[in-house]
Amino acid sequence: MTSPIERLDWDDLRIFLDVARVGSLTQAARALKVDHSTVSRRLTRLEYAVGATLFERGRGGVTLTEMGVAVMRRAEELAAGIGQLRADVSGSAATGLVRLATMEGIASLWLTPRLRALQERAPDVRLELVTSSQQVRVNRREADLFLSFFRPTGRNLISSQLGAFTTHLWASPGYLARAGTPGTLDDLARHDFVGYIEEFVLVDAVRWLEELVPDPRLVFTSNSMISQLGAARGGVGIVCLPSFSGAEQFGLVKVLANILTGRRDLWLTVHTDLASAPRIRAFTDTLRALIDRDDAFSSCAEVHQ
Repeated sequence: MTSPIERLDWDDLRIFLDVARVGSLTQAARALKVDHSTVSRRLTRLEYAVGATLFERGRGGVTLTEMGVAVMRRAEELAAGIGQLRADVSGSAATGLVRLATMEGIASLWLTPRLRALQERAPDVRLELVTSSQQVRVNRREADLFLSFFRPTGRNLISSQLGAFTTHLWASPGYLARAGTPGTLDDLARHDFVGYIEEFVLVDAVRWLEELVPDPRLVFTSNSMISQLGAARGGVGIVCLPSFSGAEQFGLVKVLANILTGRRDLWLTVHTDLASAPRIRAFTDTLRALIDRDDAFSSCAEVHQ
């Protein structure tokens, strides 16, 4: 008698992967252009085949169970193999979809304006960009790659340091004309600041304002770096921004540039199972090249001097 696992259907696994990546049956069904009931039925059939529950259902969506993580790992390997087969047949090895997760600021202010350069250097790689305010778990396949300001922890991860960037205080000319330009550290006590909402800070690496100014007088807070930049541009107060933000392009000027400077490392993390995939290597090499030639970042050689 044939066991259920021997009747495993690749289409069921493919739908399972889509649901696991978005964390929602409804969103997966919408993306696949099928009914919600079809997705649910396929998942039920897959769970019967493997003999275990793959998702925990909740009001906010679904999350993988321990068995779900194991099945996803193997399903990703199958998907990568099928993608590689398609690439071999088409004559292009470095082709396919790459899902990159990173912080909103570097995604919107630095990466997306350079998408054309990415496309030119890796034309057969299609990028999906996910922004997150916390660590994205590539070992649970929430993304293929994670670009972060810290080295993530976890099993089966390969993290590479791409370089580093600096952080500085910035303000608009209008604000400085109104409030005065700080000349010393003591002068900062009389100034207004823009920063992050404390309860929304999920990654310590973005506490760069408090690193330079331990007790800033915050007059505006946001969980968005872009909103903070906009507030500073409008003259609300002084803001701390990373060098990749392009703050000078928005008319901001550095404050106490020769006295206060912070630094963060830039890391790229991938699951060990995906590290050698041609599409991952093509995108990683391209991203590394863009960072190496950008003055907003220090190269790894400079970082380790």
